[in-house]
Amino acid sequence: MPTPNETSSSRDLPEGRRPRRLTAAAALTAIEGVVVAAFGVVSLVKLLTDEPDGMVQAVTMAVTVLALSALPLAAARGLWLRRRWSRGPSMIVQLIALPTGYQMAQNGGVWTAAGIVIALTGVAVLGCLINPTATEALGIGPRDA
Repeated sequence: MPTPNETSSSRDLPEGRRPRRLTAAAALTAIEGVVVAAFGVVSLVKLLTDEPDGMVQAVTMAVTVLALSALPLAAARGLWLRRRWSRGPSMIVQLIALPTGYQMAQNGGVWTAAGIVIALTGVAVLGCLINPTATEALGIGPRDA
């Protein structure tokens, strides 16, 4: 007999099975984290091969970008493992991606395409994360009134 908070979709979902929307959110969030980490690595390589105008500023930026890649990577792993805590950090990353993508799209050229991809990815992940199937898989149910 199902409990009042249990829906038919959560009863039908085997314990080890991850909904497609949650899998998509985890994969896209991981890709975002990898891209940010790659940007940090490229910054470090450029720091070693070129002579920056401000060494301290260049090192700080590279280390900061690498540190920032930890949030989406950790959130992606949590989503993949169906951890409840991971939804918030992933949503924060997407809410940051929306204005970033918009701003990049305003710059023209290849930046326009990159900005559109970033913004659309943010919208897609947010849509996946607010989907009832994904929230149930993460153990987030409707609030009791």
